Formats: sequence, structure tokens, C-alpha cells
Amino acid sequence: MSTLPAHAPPSAPRKPRVVLFVGFPGMCMLDIAGPQTVFWCASKVMEERGLPGYVGHTVSLGGGLVQTLEGVAMQTERLDDFLPCEVDTVVVPGAADILAAVREQHALVAWLRRHAGETRRMSSVCTGAFVLAAAGLLDGKRAATHWLNYDLLSDAYPLVEVDREAIFVQHGDTWTSGGVTAGIDLALAMVEDDCGREVALAVARELVVFVKRPSRQPQLSRMLQAQAGDGPLFDELHMWILAHLEQTNLSVEVLAAQMRMSPRNFSRVYKDKTGQTPARAVERFRLEAACRLLEDSERHVDQIALLCGFGDEGHMRKTFQRHLHTSPSAYRQRLAAGGLAPAFSAAPAP
Repeated sequence: MSTLPAHAPPSAPRKPRVVLFVGFPGMCMLDIAGPQTVFWCASKVMEERGLPGYVGHTVSLGGGLVQTLEGVAMQTERLDDFLPCEVDTVVVPGAADILAAVREQHALVAWLRRHAGETRRMSSVCTGAFVLAAAGLLDGKRAATHWLNYDLLSDAYPLVEVDREAIFVQHGDTWTSGGVTAGIDLALAMVEDDCGREVALAVARELVVFVKRPSRQPQLSRMLQAQAGDGPLFDELHMWILAHLEQTNLSVEVLAAQMRMSPRNFSRVYKDKTGQTPARAVERFRLEAACRLLEDSERHVDQIALLCGFGDEGHMRKTFQRHLHTSPSAYRQRLAAGGLAPAFSAAPAP
């Protein structure tokens, strides 16, 4: 009798999982292309291990060419050519005018409502959550969507518990994600759930994903928020900070020297452009880096404290307590046990 290789995940199937990427006119192309590439790469990694991976199909109600939001036409197969009971995962993308898309795609909404119980997993990327919500699949469940559409989703579908922190959410057999590129994080999380952490990290490395983010990582990182607030003025400085986080003395004087400004003028301009002090920005960059290492490495907490420039574990612990109301060790244990990472506090800059 044949057996699966020793490194096979406990629930490894005997044949590839079927994933349907559901297209409709006006859909966001990256919402589909990102997850498609993740599942394709995961299949390649699984095949190298002698295990079945995934087989993906881009589908639509009528089949044929479907025009995306970006103007690129995608070739699709007919949705009804697939037996729902043989489908593992359905991925629904979003669209720019999602409420109009939901009205126009009533037949697709009906298909999802009718067959949700037959497929193993339903998922959405970005505003695709509105399509699942219209089908009643998110009633009484937590769900994520693009951060610009939190209120719109809550108002349109009050039975949905909109998670305003997570980049993706798993609630039972339903998975939803935040804006656009968060679909990659969503797909990586599903691959990890199916195939194990080692495979998911191998996929992330091959796709040159900066980090495989946990579900509670904010959609807007501190780096992105800083860039949004200051324009290009401090972009190079922020990249320099990230490259030198292990240095404990990232003082105002050191940062001002990088910008060729006086410390006083630098502090004033930085606070005016970013809405926070240089010290608070550095602290948050250190904190996010530490969270990533706790999630995606096996380094000891004291090693992470040194790599991220906290100097010692005690200083890092105090920073975690102030922002996340937990310790670094508890943060790692919570994620290892399958729990959600605590959300970053919105404490004002000093």
C-alpha cells in the first residue's frame, strides 16, 4: 500500500485541489492574478515534494472573454462546466463600482448562494466581499475588505461584522481579504492551511514577497502611512532606517544628519509632514520588524531585540506592552496556536 511522503501535511489530498477564479466584467485583474500565481507556485513546490497541489481555472457565467477593469480581456471557462462538489476553493475578485457589479451579477450571486455548501471553501479579494455578502455567505461572520469600503460594506450588509484591522479573515469555510495585493496574503494563508507553513514560506520566497504577513497585520503599514503623509521627502530616509534598524542610536541627530538638516529643523519638518515625531516613527518601524521576525523566524526573542535595535529584551517587551498590550513571547505563542495577532494601538505621537 502506498503512503504519502513523511513531510506531507496531515490532510494532504490524493489529487490536486480545484480552484475556481470567478471573473465578471469590470473585475480587478490583480485580484485574480495575484492568488492565481500563488496557487500555481504552490503546485510547483508540492510537485517537487511528490504531492498533489492545485489546478486553477478562470471561469465566468457564460465563459469566453471577460474584460477587466484595467482593459485586459481574460479567457474564461463556463462556470457550470464544473461540479461544485468537486471544487475545493472559489475566489471572487472585487471591482471599482462594486455595488453596481453586484446588481449586474445577480446570477453569479445566486450561483454562490446555491452552491456554497457544496464547495469546501469560498473566498473573496478586496471588494469581492460584497459579492459574498450579497449571497448571504457573510451573515453573522467577520469579514475583511478594502479599507476604503469598511463603512460601505457595513451599511449595505449590516449582518456582516466588518473587521477593520485584518488584511484577511478566516471565519469557518469563508475567507475574505483586504485591498488588492492582500489577495496574495490571503492565498498564502490558504496554502499554509492546506499544505503547511514550509510550503507557504517557499512560495513567498519564490514570489519575492517581502514578508508573509499574519492576518492582523494592518492593511496600511507604518512605512506606507509615512510615505502617504510626507510625499517623497522622507522616502530615502525611511528606507535607510529599515536597513539600519539594528543600530540602537537612531537619534534625531543621526536622522537629521542623513537628511542634511539641523536637528531642530528636521524634527519640526518631520512632525509637520508625517504627523509623528522621528522617535515614534523609529519605534513603530522597530515594532513592525520585530512582529515579522516573531511570525516568520525561529530566532530567540533576545536575538530579535538586538536585530531590531531595541538593545535588549526588556526594552522590546515594554514597547510591545505599550502598543500591542502583550509581550513578544505571548505574541509568538498566540500566533503559533492559530490565534489572531493583536491589533496595533492608535496611540497618538508624543
